[in-house]
Amino acid sequence: MQIEIKEEGGFRYIEQGEGEPIVVLHGLFGALSNFRDVFGSFSKKFKVIIPIMPLYTMPIIDTNVKNLSRFLADFMDFKKIEKAHLLGNSLGGHVALIYASKYLGRVKSMILTGSSGLYENTLGGSFPKRGNYDYVKEKVAVTFYDPKHATTELVDECFDIVNDKGKTVRIISLAKSAIRHNMAEELPKMDIPFCLIWGKNDTITPPDVAEEFQELLPNADLMWIDRCGHAPMMEHPKEFNELLGKWLEEQFPSAA
Repeated sequence: MQIEIKEEGGFRYIEQGEGEPIVVLHGLFGALSNFRDVFGSFSKKFKVIIPIMPLYTMPIIDTNVKNLSRFLADFMDFKKIEKAHLLGNSLGGHVALIYASKYLGRVKSMILTGSSGLYENTLGGSFPKRGNYDYVKEKVAVTFYDPKHATTELVDECFDIVNDKGKTVRIISLAKSAIRHNMAEELPKMDIPFCLIWGKNDTITPPDVAEEFQELLPNADLMWIDRCGHAPMMEHPKEFNELLGKWLEEQFPSAA
């Protein structure tokens, strides 16, 4: 993604476009590259902002989903964003949900795709073994329906992370805190528009997780993408963008 990363106020982020802000929250792996097509498509009508979350720089004792939601609150304040659409994948969706549980009035809508918050299999059921490249490649491939999306670049990034002791400890801490912080009780109070876009073949946050999200949320539309795993915006970017674009037009015609 050939976009300048801005560094100011202790934050690192990219942004592009004008209009209502869409703040995009990445998961544990992949970060900015996961949302390349979303960024390019929606920055034509919205201001799309992707902060780089401090997954590997927070003190280990403070590395949890609740503190990532505090990071989001601080980032929104720094950018003077009064109200935004939040889009989160995997852990990023969970962070958005915790933020909304405290600052619902600052969330115009929420888009979740493969979000944790109710139940998830971390990397398909087990954490990658350090030092074993083939094993890491296999577990990254589980993220997708079609393993071709587990590119060498993505596997190399994951391999480097899991072979860094400090990063590994933080990932495990985040994963455990996500499991502990179940959002089932908070979801019925979130009476804002939700768009759930889910891969039918997601093995990390399976389809029944999406259905439970829809059941617990007061105002949620659930859309499926077939032959798709845990990262629809990567595996089927065109279909993901079409579904989301149509939903935003229906919900917020003046903005989209």
